[in-house]
Amino acid sequence: MSTDRALKKRAQFAVVYESGTTNLDKYLVVRTLANNLQYSRFGYSVNKKLGKAVVRNHIKRLLKEIARSLPVSEGLDIVFIARSNSARATYIELEHSVKRLLKNVNALKINNEKTCARVN
Repeated sequence: MSTDRALKKRAQFAVVYESGTTNLDKYLVVRTLANNLQYSRFGYSVNKKLGKAVVRNHIKRLLKEIARSLPVSEGLDIVFIARSNSARATYIELEHSVKRLLKNVNALKINNEKTCARVN
């Protein structure tokens, strides 16, 4: 994901928080808003209550990798907000959470279960 396709500024996040739709589960809150662009932009928010910088950055890296690997519809601003349980979540749990939330807001292009890693 290039930096122009990321939500970075406080004002960009504020617009999504104010006008976007919210969906949540055990690990994440996802806010989405149409952006009238040819591509989707992602933002990641991890509160300091979740842990020190190493923990917060680890959660953000996991979410970025999951979002990068999924076929997301164009024209959306999507903000992932980590909840307290996400600090203890595995990659697989976060991946299922992201997929479930993006399906609920119709942000996935296709229903592709093969992209999800399997646990034996």
